[in-house]
Parts: sequence; C-alpha cells; structure tokens
Amino acid sequence: MLGIKLIDWYIIKKYLGTFLFTMMIFTVVMIIFDISEKLDDFLKHQAPLSKIIFEYYAGFIPFYLNFLSPLINFIAVIFFTAKMANQTEIVPILSSGASFTRFLYPYFISSSIIFIITLVFNLFIIPNTNRLKNDFENIYVNPKSENTKLKTHMQLDKNSYVYIENFDNNQKVGYKFSLEKFDGDVLLSKIMSDQIAWDSVKHIWKLKNYSIRTVNGLKENMLIGAEKDTVLDMRPKDFEIHDNIYSAMNMRELGDRIEKEKIRGTGLMVNLLLEKYKRFVYPLSAFVLTLMGVSLSSRKVRGGIGLPLGIGIFLSFAYILFIQFSTMFALKGGLPPIVAVFIPNVIFGAIGIYLVIKAPK
Repeated sequence: MLGIKLIDWYIIKKYLGTFLFTMMIFTVVMIIFDISEKLDDFLKHQAPLSKIIFEYYAGFIPFYLNFLSPLINFIAVIFFTAKMANQTEIVPILSSGASFTRFLYPYFISSSIIFIITLVFNLFIIPNTNRLKNDFENIYVNPKSENTKLKTHMQLDKNSYVYIENFDNNQKVGYKFSLEKFDGDVLLSKIMSDQIAWDSVKHIWKLKNYSIRTVNGLKENMLIGAEKDTVLDMRPKDFEIHDNIYSAMNMRELGDRIEKEKIRGTGLMVNLLLEKYKRFVYPLSAFVLTLMGVSLSSRKVRGGIGLPLGIGIFLSFAYILFIQFSTMFALKGGLPPIVAVFIPNVIFGAIGIYLVIKAPK
C-alpha cells in the first residue's frame, strides 16, 4: 500500500509539473505570435508600453490560457503517461495488483486541482482580466470608428418602454428619446426629448427639450420644458456595441444583466446564458480529457510517444472545435444554451468512458 501511495505522489507531481511546463511553453509561443501580429496596431495607435504589459497582456495571457487549458491539459497527460508507458513504468503498477481504476486515482486528484483552480479563475479572475484586455483592444487595437448604436428599443420593466433613435457611446448622449408607460394596454404617460445625456457624477439622465404627455381617461395634460433630470433603470453600458462586453462582466453583473434581459427582451439572452453556463461547465474538461488522455497513452506502442501525442492533439482540437460548433447552434440554431454547453463534455465524456473500458488492464 505504501508503494501505491508513493506512486500516487509521483504521478501527481508528474501530471501537475508537466501541465505547468506545457502552460509556460504555450504562454511564450502565444506572446511571440501575438506581438508579431499586433505590433503594427500598437504603433499605429501609439499604445503606451506600460498599458501593453500591465493591461493588454495581463488580460491576454489568462484569457487564452483558460481557453486553451483543455488542449494544454490533454497534451500534458498524454505526454507524461505515454512516457511512463514507453519506459515500462505502468506495467509493474498494474501487475502489483492495482486495478486500472485505482491507477486513475492520482489523475483524478490532479484533475480536481486543475478543475478547482480553473473554476475560481472563470468565476472571479478572468472577467476582471478580460476587462483590462477588452478596454485596451477597444482603444488601441480595434477602436470603433462609428461608436453609435441605432434604433434601440428597450423594455425597462413590465410597464415601461424606451426608444432611442441613436446613442453615441463616446459622448454618452442619445437623440430622439421617448419613454412610454402603460397600465396593461392603456397608455398612462409618454415622455419625449430631443436629447438624453448621462450625468456620470450624479448617475442620472438629463433630458433636453422635453415634453411630458399624461393621460387620465379622457383628460390629457402636456408639459414642455428645456431641461429635466430623471432616474431610469438603464446605464450607458446597456448601449455598448463591442462584441466582447459579456466576457468582462463579473458574476453579479452578469446575473443582473440576465434578470433585466428577461424583462427587456432585446435578443441577447442566449449570449448571456452561454457566458454564464460556460464559466461553470468549461472547467469540467479537466476530468473529461484526463480520462481520455490516460486511456489513449497508457499502452506501450512502437515509435514511442509520437502516435499517442498526435492522437491527443487531434482529439483536443476536436473538443475545442465542438465547443465552438455547439455555441453557434445555440446562437443561430435555437439550441438551448445549457444543452449547447454540456453537449461537448457529455459526448467526449462518453468517449473517455469507452476508452477506459478498452484500455489495457
């Protein structure tokens, strides 16, 4: 039993050590390729070196390491397991009376550690680092030449509806604004103004050249004024037009946005739910791909570790590609977001269980 415990620690250290080493290699390669691709943008938009290092790459590295963690994990597992098999280290373990399931025990511990770390990063750290990266990209890499959202319809609550002809995200100013309040199908009031501007100090909206029409049965009142402060359940970020804003929301912001979207119905619910579910489900890849990796690479084959490593890289890319396909089916094909997020893990998890059953005993 003592020998098995020593082997457990040996495998755990090999697993996590190879995983960290592979992650470092990927980090260096990604940074080199990204600098060669983005250097012209940095120079063109005169990005400060301090912002490139402490904002862009402080967000870039966690984002892509998190995205590629299934590939990195799979390669690490196959690499050191195939090496153990090639050096005939696995056969004595199984010959000593340990079952293949027992042999998987240290792999489960290691993948659990990676799962917990990845989950914590997804929920609490990655959104903040994404915000740094996104803010930098939206200014110095891919700034919007036209940062105006047109013809926005929004439901603030079950009785209030907003329309803005166009909203300038740079100035935080909207034009041709109207707010209608209903009681069922009966119009109670309608506010119209030429301009609505966000006051970032008082956190209120300022209406300019406004009119307020109030309906009370057959009676109507009209009030006209030059300027008026008002509080509305909307913020300038509701009109942001960048594609990457959801990944930079923390869990509280994401939850608030989902609750508001249930009322507003602006067509963004699928995007929001996909982002939420991915943060919880994506880390499960640590278990799924570890199961597949051990099963594929625990048999000694001619030619060393090249064949298992090649198969592993192919399957890990297939897993990542499958995630993208399921996401597109959710966005464009009507597939429920929770199903789209779980499908890759279910399918590849079933493949992993099959490979464990067929693995050498």
